[in-house]
Amino acid sequence: MHHTVGGDRPGRVLPAAGPPAIHLRGQRLLPGQVAGPGLRGLLRGELHGDRRGRPVHRTDRGADADGPGPARRAELIARRIVRIVSITTTRGTAAAALSSPTGSRHFKAKSRPGERVIIWALRFAALLTVATTVGIVVSLVVPAVEFFTEINVGDFLFGDRWAPRFAEASFGVLPLITATAWTTGISLLVAVPLGLGAAIYLSEYARPRVRKVLKPVLEVLAGIPTVVYGLFALTFVQSVVFKQWLELPTGAFSVLAAGLVMGVMIVPTIASISEDALSAVPMSLRQGSAALGANRMQTSLKIVVPAAVSGIVAAVVLGVSRAIGETMIVAMAAGQQARMVAGPLEQGQTMTGFMASAALGDSRVGSLEYNTLFAVGLLLFALTLVVNMISIQIVRRLRKAY
Repeated sequence: MHHTVGGDRPGRVLPAAGPPAIHLRGQRLLPGQVAGPGLRGLLRGELHGDRRGRPVHRTDRGADADGPGPARRAELIARRIVRIVSITTTRGTAAAALSSPTGSRHFKAKSRPGERVIIWALRFAALLTVATTVGIVVSLVVPAVEFFTEINVGDFLFGDRWAPRFAEASFGVLPLITATAWTTGISLLVAVPLGLGAAIYLSEYARPRVRKVLKPVLEVLAGIPTVVYGLFALTFVQSVVFKQWLELPTGAFSVLAAGLVMGVMIVPTIASISEDALSAVPMSLRQGSAALGANRMQTSLKIVVPAAVSGIVAAVVLGVSRAIGETMIVAMAAGQQARMVAGPLEQGQTMTGFMASAALGDSRVGSLEYNTLFAVGLLLFALTLVVNMISIQIVRRLRKAY
């Protein structure tokens, strides 16, 4: 439909923004559907203009200067009724066919052989992921059950002495848990502020050219092998920085050196995911904050960060999971002596560090010492699963849709 406008150019024709919604009297509207002008309003507009929006000037018997006569008016009404009924019936039939599960099959595109191959490949990938997870759980549970048939679960979880290979064997896993907690906590104290600050800068302050350069450079840190981080922590941070420059009372290993370097390794993960979450916040929130007189820092900290808190929490949880499961850095820089760690300058053996040393083949397969590897692995898997489940609940509560 078209509409004519007056003013300086009374003959100018403007196209309508879109076809109006047509509804008949008594017709039910679908959810979200807006009622149009109706049949009477549509006919009233059509009687005073043709399809191009120009005034209709036809001569008919009984016609006067104001419009078409009775015969022409009845003809136009009959034509318009037939057209509207046909359009409404066609649209209703198509909508019902598409919305019904059986009728939608008639509107599907013709399948191609390549599409079926892709669908089956995607299904196989999904099933392979599930099968891999089940296989990991089974490989951990079976030897762990054999271990717990000989060792009490309470002694394993709450014992403070870990010496599975000594003559007087002890299987208290608390020393491994304390060392893991120290390295994970220190790494998060380093990674969360640095990663979140880098994400805020890249999302809110950096120019496009600067962002194109800094973000790839930041993500390069995630591609460095962890053994390189371990050598850096052992030969430079622990030996040079702590012992020579700062002259701290520490030995050859410490959980502080391992935690600091591990935090640097986690920074790209937290920064990248947090920056994506901050960039997903609608620009209208920033514009509204600026319209109220807030500066860029106030907008970033009080508007953008709270709006993206679910993505930030997901990034932090992913960093926690990676810190708990890190092996090479803690195995090289934290030490191999399993004991209760009371300070950051002490050395200690983490759960992953013990698993790395126990998997060297010194223990006989099927022995109690060998099964300790799977018991510690199952505990590590359970801790990571609990952290992920808690994070999922937090993200669901804090998630906001815009």
